[in-house]
Amino acid sequence: MGARRSDIMAQFLWESLIISFIAGLVGITLGNVLAWLIAWGATTQGFPWDFEVSFGGIILAVVFSAAVGLIFGIYPARRAAGMDPIYALRFE
Repeated sequence: MGARRSDIMAQFLWESLIISFIAGLVGITLGNVLAWLIAWGATTQGFPWDFEVSFGGIILAVVFSAAVGLIFGIYPARRAAGMDPIYALRFE
């Protein structure tokens, strides 16, 4: 209905990439908060534990999250791109 197969596939892949990127950022944030709370709790109980997160580790986690989202978004993107528009709109 006006969109090429490549347009539909690109839209699905971008959506998958953005969702997985945001999920990666949320996961990193929650993981850091939880690790900081555990380190703080251990320190208050007399077990000194330094809390340290490397910048490289954060970048690696975000890139890995985005890559997983992109890889696992290929199949739905290809399937949606090959679908008949009338059939796809019938179930909306």
